[in-house]
Amino acid sequence: MAAEFDTAHVKNIVLLGHAGSGKTTLAECLLFEAGLISKRGTIAEGNTVGDYHDLEKERGNTIFSKLMHTRWRGYKINIIDTPGYDDFAGDVLSALRVSDTGIMLLNASMGVEVGTDVIWQYTERFKTPMIFAVNHLDNEKADFDATVKEAKQHFGNNITVVQYPLNQGEGFQSIIDVLRMTMYKFKDAGGKPEKLPIPDEEKSKADELHKLLVEAVAGNDETLMEKYFDKGELDEEDIKAGMKKAMINHDIFPLFCISAEHNMGGGRLMGFIDNVCPSANEMPPQISVKGEEIHCNPGGKVCAFIFKATSEPHVGDLSFLKVYSGTLKAGMELINETTGVAEKINQLFVVEGNKRIAVNELTAGDIGATLKLRNTHVNNTLHEKNTGYELKPIVFPLSNISIAISTLKKGEEEKLANALHQLREEDPTIEIEVSQELKQTIISCQGDMHLAVIKWKLEHQYKVDVVFSETKIPYRETIRTAAEAVYRHKKQSGGAGQFGEVHMRIEPWYEGMPDPEGLNVRGRDTHELPWGGKLVFYNCIVGGAIDQRFLPSILKGVMEKMQEGPLTGSYVRDIRVSVFDGRMHPVDSNDISFKIAGLMAFKNAFRLAAPQLLEPIQHVEVLCPENITGAVMGDLQTRRALVEGLTTEGNFTKIIARVPLAEMYDYASSLRSITQGRAKFKMNFHEYCPVPFEMQRKLSDAYSKVDKEEVVG
Repeated sequence: MAAEFDTAHVKNIVLLGHAGSGKTTLAECLLFEAGLISKRGTIAEGNTVGDYHDLEKERGNTIFSKLMHTRWRGYKINIIDTPGYDDFAGDVLSALRVSDTGIMLLNASMGVEVGTDVIWQYTERFKTPMIFAVNHLDNEKADFDATVKEAKQHFGNNITVVQYPLNQGEGFQSIIDVLRMTMYKFKDAGGKPEKLPIPDEEKSKADELHKLLVEAVAGNDETLMEKYFDKGELDEEDIKAGMKKAMINHDIFPLFCISAEHNMGGGRLMGFIDNVCPSANEMPPQISVKGEEIHCNPGGKVCAFIFKATSEPHVGDLSFLKVYSGTLKAGMELINETTGVAEKINQLFVVEGNKRIAVNELTAGDIGATLKLRNTHVNNTLHEKNTGYELKPIVFPLSNISIAISTLKKGEEEKLANALHQLREEDPTIEIEVSQELKQTIISCQGDMHLAVIKWKLEHQYKVDVVFSETKIPYRETIRTAAEAVYRHKKQSGGAGQFGEVHMRIEPWYEGMPDPEGLNVRGRDTHELPWGGKLVFYNCIVGGAIDQRFLPSILKGVMEKMQEGPLTGSYVRDIRVSVFDGRMHPVDSNDISFKIAGLMAFKNAFRLAAPQLLEPIQHVEVLCPENITGAVMGDLQTRRALVEGLTTEGNFTKIIARVPLAEMYDYASSLRSITQGRAKFKMNFHEYCPVPFEMQRKLSDAYSKVDKEEVVG
């Protein structure tokens, strides 16, 4: 059976916006208006098509993106509902990657929120055509004009009003449409409105907004501009054609009015999607990694992109994909360009929330799913043999928080490892590291809400109880002055003994430093350390005091101690070691003797060389509303932050600071508490810097105590 809809009649829409802006409720309206569902579900009742997951019902928020589809006047419209919290940015990015139009919801009672700003940056990256929909116009605090003004401040004057409310606030029921120059009046239950003439008292305002709309459309198309100058007007079909072109070029962002809760305005929005929003084949061609143009042509070679993977009790194990070229049919064998492995597409589905419906094929531009592919992952491209297509991958954000994870019960470590692997497969923004340095399994993610979801899934879906604990800090040790030490290792216990004596000088290393003073340099090796920094090892032995064959053993001893520094057991970096004298025994000297002598000489010299503990410093950027900047700054200063700058982004302030990683453990929770969830932050490693003296002494004393206890034990 051929695909029911051809490429020109497939449209892919993503719903975007800050948490609470009404995306899931709007999705219910769109599905209801199209006749796919007979009754609109509500978040309060936990019966929406989108938020079907147990955790979403429990929390009352969208956590995972959901694919739905409906039919509208001869078109198939795929709708992806996305989470509103930045903790789940991975799902937003994946949805944007495969969508051809975005609908950005604004809460008329809250204006532009931080989450909206963050999501907007993602839409700019993909150049997704965008519609704005001002929701919650029935709220007593709704302020349409202020919301539009804020939106233009944040996102530019390309936002063009298509509708405005006649009577916002309680009792909201009428919308004036300046494209069709009609007033829509709704009944209390919403649904299909009555079309009425624009009231006389509103005509001048509507005419002015209509003129601005027409000029915005004409201003982006020379042919339409000439027509506008000749006639002084454009007909509706011209406006629609010009608007589609301008949307594709990111020159116009039309703005609509809705009340998703009362089902007002959803039908007009669906009509606009149908009439104006671009189909998949009207968007610019995809550009492959090699720079090839891949056109959305159903007759071309099959090329599909995996944008999401799930493993859920409600849905099963699925790989979600978009067909960018050709017609994908069940039973086809495709090549994974990344792994080179052939994958057979045994079944294809279209998805409706937690329902999957089998189909025989998906045409170019369409979105669907297949049974989870064993050797294919998110960001992989599948293609027909002998094409070699590889689509550009989604660049996911770096993690913001890290925490150590372990099992509550002994013996479930492998079970946890398998569960974490599966979670990472489904969510590429999760990072898992088994740290030999810290002796912890560390999970890194986007924030505390993201972490709470991970914990819930581990315990409820994978049936493994876990414990989170503070991540140890990867300190580094170095020295500030030069020092020398002599160590003789001598051991006799019948038979052959052990003997090795090493004379060593250690110094702080820096780029371009001259050779050691007063020593006869015979050789030099520079070692880039896996944990950062360098070890420069000099052979300054004169007269054969130590045989050349023992130098690698001395180096091995030094390196071993550098993996567990004398101060806190942390990695050591940026040291120059010069071995300049020593003694051997003709019988008892061997590799182990000189390894031990080298290790102990280094340890003793290190303690004499003004040891310095270094801590990782993070580059931190916080985006918060202007009126709470002071509170955020105050909290950062309690964390030993060095604020480097403040910039303004619309009504938000961006604080740029350097903060020790040791002070950032609970920052996500703290920031959410201080700002009621209205701020976002990101951080990444910047550099290592010296730890304050008192903190170094405290950490060193704590390590010495543990070290002694282990020796006694």
